[in-house]
This record gives sequence, structure tokens and C-alpha cells, in this order.
Amino acid sequence: MKTDKVDIMRIASNEMELVDFRLFEDKNGETYEGVYGINVAKVSGIVAYPEEIFETPGSPDYMLGMFDLRGDILPLIDLTKWMNIKPKEDAVRDKKVIVTEFNNKQLGFVVHATRRLRRVSWADIESAMFSLSNDDQRGKITGTTRIEDGRTLLILDLEGIIDDLDFQMPNGGDRVDIKQFKPKNKFEGSVLILDDSSIARKLLCNTLSEIGFDVVDAIDGEAGLERLEQLYERWGEDIAKHLKLIISDVEMPKMDGFHFAAQVKNDARFNKIPLIFNSSISDKFSASKGKEIGAEAYLVKFDAKLFYDEITRILSK
Repeated sequence: MKTDKVDIMRIASNEMELVDFRLFEDKNGETYEGVYGINVAKVSGIVAYPEEIFETPGSPDYMLGMFDLRGDILPLIDLTKWMNIKPKEDAVRDKKVIVTEFNNKQLGFVVHATRRLRRVSWADIESAMFSLSNDDQRGKITGTTRIEDGRTLLILDLEGIIDDLDFQMPNGGDRVDIKQFKPKNKFEGSVLILDDSSIARKLLCNTLSEIGFDVVDAIDGEAGLERLEQLYERWGEDIAKHLKLIISDVEMPKMDGFHFAAQVKNDARFNKIPLIFNSSISDKFSASKGKEIGAEAYLVKFDAKLFYDEITRILSK
């Protein structure tokens, strides 16, 4: 287990880069330019709108079909339809497709314009959980941040689309629920989980409870550090005997998972507690960064069997 001091500023700056993109909405005949962002770590490219789109009968209305990207066939998602907003077509000059990879899935998102890359601090991102759509399952916002001219940039919960499309996409139904494979062994002790998504926290809590753990949760890195202090007051120097694992998301407002983990690994009271990253970000750089900070594993959300196997491997050391 790695317990050397972690260079927080070098490895975990608590910042991220966003691709700033725009959607033009028709509001009573007027053009409203919505400002949105997506983490660069989830973006593999930006390409022109495809000339040919293959129909997919029975798919949701916001899925335009599939398109060929250099030999790979990807779903093409119309964000305006997913968000149930009326596009201002005469304001759209040159549609783009943001090609993403997260949760080990590739998708293309149609946007009306891309503007620039923005480097923002997680400390400047406010947590949010509301929908821009009249359908609570669509158009969810997970965070907001102020930009120039007092405007607000919205961070969409694009992962919700993955859940909706699970049975439309290749290997979509392969994820395994904890009850499907009936784990042989159960564990004892507590686990601290960090995730700003209430849905993800519930899934983790149910999975961990099913295999015997008591669960303590937090909504971001700052809250996670507060939880650790509370647990230390309760258990003192014996905290590692009771708190068996820390499981953290990466993308969280105020303090992200990398910055949180670096602080934990730099604190002698907590650095012997195994830490697992559980994130939708599936690029190799993030996994490598997690290991460099000192995490015992970096998992992509969410396969319960793989999750269980990794916990078993780590706690059997």
C-alpha cells in the first residue's frame, strides 16, 4: 500500500477542463443561447454532423440513430430532444457532434456550437439536481458555475442517457446486479462512500449493505473529509479497524475525488484505509492518476460482480 506523501498541487489540483458548447432554444420566437459544459476527460473528439444516419426502430425519440465514426458504429443523441426544448433552427449554422466515452460506452451528442475549453475549479461548481425538462428523467443538471458576463454554465447529467439506452447499445445489458451472482462471502465493518449523485449513492449503499457493510455517505470531497473527522472522533487510532474502505467518485462539486484522496493519503490517521475510485470516467489517464495518488483500484461504474471481486481482493491482502 502506498503511503508516501502525495504532491497535491501536481497530481490533484481540484480543477477540470470543460468543453463549452451551446444549444439555441426558441423561446416565444426569440433565440436563447444555453451554455453547457462536459468534462474533457469524457470527450474523445468533436466532429461534423454525419451525412448518413442509420435508423434504429424502437429507440427513444432523442436517439437519431447510429452513425459510422471511422469504422465504429455509435449512437447519435439529439440533446434538444432529450431536454424537451424547442431548437431555434435558423440560429444553427453548423451542427457539431461531441464524441464521448464514459461508463465504457461511446456516444455522439449533437450540439449547435462549440466555443472553447474552460479550466474551472471544482470549488466554483455548485451542486445541483434539477431537470430542464418536464420529464424528471431527462435534461438533468448536476452542477452549475458562473462564467463571464454573469452567465451560468450548466453541466448536464449525460450518464442518465446511458441508463436509458442500456438495451439499445452493444453490451448494454451486461452489467451485473449484486443479487444476480449471489456473493459467497460477506464482510464486516463500515465503508465511507462519496458521490454527488443520489442515485449512485443509493446503488452503492444497497450493494455494500447486501454484502455485509455498514455504509456512511458524503456528497463531495469536503463532506467526505468532515465524515472522516467524525469517524476519527468516534474510533480514534482504531479507525482503520472499523472503516474498511473508502469508495469515491471523481467528479464532485467543491472538492473532487482526486483532491479528496490526496488529502486522505497525506493524513497519517487515514492513509492506511484502502481507497477505491468508482467513476464514470473511463480514460486511461484518470485510472493512472488514481493509482498515482495511492488508490487500490479504479473502477468504471458499475458492475457489481467486478466491484465485489475488487473488494475481496483488496481486503484479503
